[in-house]
Amino acid sequence: MRLGRWILPIVASLILVACSRPVSYNQTIYVFGTLVDITLWGMPREKAREHVASLASRFRQMHQDWHAWQPGALRELNAAIEQGSSVAVQDDLRLLIERATQLQQRSGGLFNPAIGKLIALWGFHKDDPLDGRPPPHAHEIDALVSSNPTMNDLIMENGEVSSRNRNVRLDFGGFAKGFAVDWAIEELRRQGVANAIVNTGGDLRAIGDKDGKPWRIGVRHPQGEGVLAAIETVGDESVFTSGNYERYNEHQGVRYAHIIDPRSGRPVAGITSVTVIHDNGTEADAAATALVVAGVEEWPRVARSMGILHVMLVEENGTVHLSPSMVKRVEFQGEKPPITVTSIRGK
Repeated sequence: MRLGRWILPIVASLILVACSRPVSYNQTIYVFGTLVDITLWGMPREKAREHVASLASRFRQMHQDWHAWQPGALRELNAAIEQGSSVAVQDDLRLLIERATQLQQRSGGLFNPAIGKLIALWGFHKDDPLDGRPPPHAHEIDALVSSNPTMNDLIMENGEVSSRNRNVRLDFGGFAKGFAVDWAIEELRRQGVANAIVNTGGDLRAIGDKDGKPWRIGVRHPQGEGVLAAIETVGDESVFTSGNYERYNEHQGVRYAHIIDPRSGRPVAGITSVTVIHDNGTEADAAATALVVAGVEEWPRVARSMGILHVMLVEENGTVHLSPSMVKRVEFQGEKPPITVTSIRGK
């Protein structure tokens, strides 16, 4: 009888400890046109679920507000620009515009979210662009290129935005995911979360670790199935990849990538992907896009200008270009590709 009096309290105590033990919590949602995977480590499951639910709600609002062709705040702004009028914008959209303008300047104009009309002209302002349409006429492309829409055309005064150039159409697809991931990580930190990874379709930011081990990420092979390389994050890092292997249009055997070179108005060719490691997602996302546009000859200069040290660029012929610091960070899976190591330091 004396032993029996202690069994129930001990069992109840063990159940309580098991329920409150810090564990890994993972949830996947569909937003930003991709699967977003959120994993928190080292905290009670119920608390982690609350954090993720809050992030998911805000992500859905961002997706609606910043979508380039579906109803929302960004489409309203673009319509006002085309009409030559101004419109009031919320603080988060204003901040997005400010960051885009800074990153356009640092990239030498290779990252240019103001070329939405060119992107739409090529058929990429629709949910499913893979319809085999022929490319637009050269005169249509050249007319838009010659009008030179840039972020510098925008005017922000008294909470309203207008443009000096009616051919500006904003498309934040080149870095909105990075901006959203940065917001999510900072929000988690404010809530006391120390170990987390927010992965938006392979583009991510991770903080802390997983049970004392680094977060390990696979970089998709841009020329087929499987993983090209693995990367382990250290502390607080973002890993973002931009490429032409998922979103493209194919006409008469020619593939037209969704990444448009603002200088020519034509899709980028010759580069299948660029992967960047950086200390924040916004800059990593924008830089990955800019470096695809920069190509083999110009990527070291653009990376230097944008403050990016860790770069992996993959050509269509399979050759992989690495910055010296990236050599130490990637672990190739399977057969090792031809590799060229190029310094990005200025003279």
